[in-house]
Amino acid sequence: MTDDWVSLFSGGKDSSWALYRAVEAGLDVSRLLTVHPTGDSYMYHTPATELAGLAAESLGIDLVEVSPDDFGADDVDDAGAQGDAELEPMEAALGEIAASDDVDLAGVTAGAVESEYQTSRIRAMCDRLGIDLFAPLWGEDPVALAEAMFDAGFEIRIVQVAAYGLDESWLGRRYDADALGELLDLREEYGVHPLGEGGEFETYVVDGPHMDRRIEFEYDGVWEGDRGHVEIRNARLE
Repeated sequence: MTDDWVSLFSGGKDSSWALYRAVEAGLDVSRLLTVHPTGDSYMYHTPATELAGLAAESLGIDLVEVSPDDFGADDVDDAGAQGDAELEPMEAALGEIAASDDVDLAGVTAGAVESEYQTSRIRAMCDRLGIDLFAPLWGEDPVALAEAMFDAGFEIRIVQVAAYGLDESWLGRRYDADALGELLDLREEYGVHPLGEGGEFETYVVDGPHMDRRIEFEYDGVWEGDRGHVEIRNARLE
């Protein structure tokens, strides 16, 4: 058996870039692990995760999906306790993967950039499982990371926004050099993070050099006061 790696994968730009970098580094990523929260989550990317199956098919990597009953904010009063609780189904899924006869689990990839809340929990989980963590975005300059994604040929779509300065016109928009320039202006005015690390926006990668086929999706924009998201109506691989 070779050393197997699992990509903690939402399909967003950060987890996709971590996966891409892992493959470039020669790590044998044999599975994607996608968690599908049904409500608000401190730990996980939530919008458009239903595209994970198409992404996995395009990537040619097996997909393991976890669908907990509820990640609603009302479940646990304390944010730290909720984060710990949200991690449990992921850790259980990784434990099952590690117990498979054909797997020698070496580690997981994660797209963490600045969130100590998320990263500390993932590191602790890896320690408990006795595996490594590959987090190539951690501590890197956010603008440089975005530009590296663009240069590599990632096609990234914005699927959720929740920040001053980001209106309904951003839903479905391509996250590219032009969008990044506008976000940098909004950082000066409102403090918007250029990678959306404060939850200002969420993304989905629909194409890239690591994908065999592009994901095409049709959507409705859902706007709720000062925030919104895309609701996928139809999706397919081109």
